[in-house]
Amino acid sequence: MKKILVLIIFSFALYSCDAPKVLDPAEQLKVDDRPNILLIMADDLGYSDIGPFGGEISTPNLDALAAGGIKMSNLYAASACSPTRTMLLGGADSHRGGMGTMYNDQAPNQVGQPGYEGYMNHDVVSVATLLQDTGYNTYMTGKWHLGYEDDQSPKARGFERSFGLLQGGSSHFDDQPMTVQHDKSWFRENGKMVGLPEDFFSTQFYTDKMINYMELDEEDGKPFFAYLAYTAPHWPLQAPTEYLDKYKGRYDAGYENLTKQRHKSLQDLGLIKEDIQMPAPAYPQTESWENISEQQKKIDAREMEIYAAMVDNMDFHIGRVLDYLEASGQRENTIIIFMSDNGAAGFGPGMAKAFPQDWIDSNFDNSFENMGKKGSYIYYGPHWARAGTAPSRMFKGFSSEGGLKVPGIINWGDNLAIKTGGFNDQFVTVHDLPVTFLEIAETQHPGTSYKGRDVYPYVGTSILPYLSGKQESIHGPTDIVAWELHDRMAVRKGDWKIIKIPGTYGTGDWELFNIKNDPGERNDLSTKNLTKLSELIADWETYALENGVITPEWK
Repeated sequence: MKKILVLIIFSFALYSCDAPKVLDPAEQLKVDDRPNILLIMADDLGYSDIGPFGGEISTPNLDALAAGGIKMSNLYAASACSPTRTMLLGGADSHRGGMGTMYNDQAPNQVGQPGYEGYMNHDVVSVATLLQDTGYNTYMTGKWHLGYEDDQSPKARGFERSFGLLQGGSSHFDDQPMTVQHDKSWFRENGKMVGLPEDFFSTQFYTDKMINYMELDEEDGKPFFAYLAYTAPHWPLQAPTEYLDKYKGRYDAGYENLTKQRHKSLQDLGLIKEDIQMPAPAYPQTESWENISEQQKKIDAREMEIYAAMVDNMDFHIGRVLDYLEASGQRENTIIIFMSDNGAAGFGPGMAKAFPQDWIDSNFDNSFENMGKKGSYIYYGPHWARAGTAPSRMFKGFSSEGGLKVPGIINWGDNLAIKTGGFNDQFVTVHDLPVTFLEIAETQHPGTSYKGRDVYPYVGTSILPYLSGKQESIHGPTDIVAWELHDRMAVRKGDWKIIKIPGTYGTGDWELFNIKNDPGERNDLSTKNLTKLSELIADWETYALENGVITPEWK
């Protein structure tokens, strides 16, 4: 019986080793029982959206995964999709892996600089490549967003079978528009540019492809690494017809009501203390539910209904993958990792140059009757995102907790030595995952050189010793993790965190928080604990120097 390992994402510390072990055909029979790895990633899913984390949206398959595994309550990604995916697959910091900033968002002083290419560069070796080298089948379906060219494609970065959306998002139907610059979104299958079938819906299609890839190699006896990267529930918010009205009326009480419900659910689950309060909303008082028109309430509630429908539909298709693994006898030794790539998306179309409001108004039908259907282009905004990131501050794109902290589930059946079915507060980050994958595959990162080119070592810590009961923790109190995107910075060390957010939503100065006591980042301690503030600022400066961080200069 082929044994499988499905992984759901977290992070790990510095790890570099000797050359990877590459197996010749005569050795294959010795390693047929190595676990398969299935990594499932949602796109812009909020921390409290799914049932296991207090959400009201129906997610029975994720509920079951969580009940038989562990819920990672202290899991951190980057604040946006491409940096997270670069660290996940490339193993090094995003500023080393080519995603120091998002594609086409480089400031003048960042253009042409190492680490700011806007795609996953070749200074890192993909974990998929290393797993393929050591005898794994490697599959990828869904959102790529790590490069458009041939040598930046999933095939070029270690995935032998792949169907990838190259841009950061697209219509979930076959009409495909994403930005004002591109009339159609771009897709590659096994390296070649392809179109879409007329009955395409993203979540179903990516699932179909992944199951098909698994079926093609089901009898070859090799383990697999499968990366299932959904674009749901990323805007534009769209769902199949049979899901559109499933949550009708559910959100008529408004976003403040939902925020309170989610906050209370997290307290009831024991994720936050009774005295923890929500940070102030990012929107003005004039946009509070009681101050908007009845027509606007109707539209806003509909947006959240469609968002919930997308999450519900995604859960259904995750269930299809799990059913396939069970039916094919591959579920018994499967470790499953599910996560989101960043916090809930508070900003969306109409708020950036790539998708201006006049372009949306001219090209899409966002009438109430067409919301969520083919040809619409809507998002749900900071009001609902505040509920999705409860109890944290802000959302996607920010170095505050709301941008970085994501839901995570790990399920490995009886192979987990630690207690299952509940929450686990071990601090883990997306850096830790590729190191864990290699240890599961009984191989190693090559260190600083791969096939004649210099590469950066992985910077994570394997979570496997903790999962197997050999270690009591993953990260120690002196371990440092740092983030930067668009000049929004953060450093975490133990229970302490500093953030710097310029502009409308921050002070522009370093703020200091005790995250354990203040997960909403409400109580700035920077003037009360100058020693800790100075210590973490020094840690930031070391991180920035070691990782080639270039602060953007726009003037």
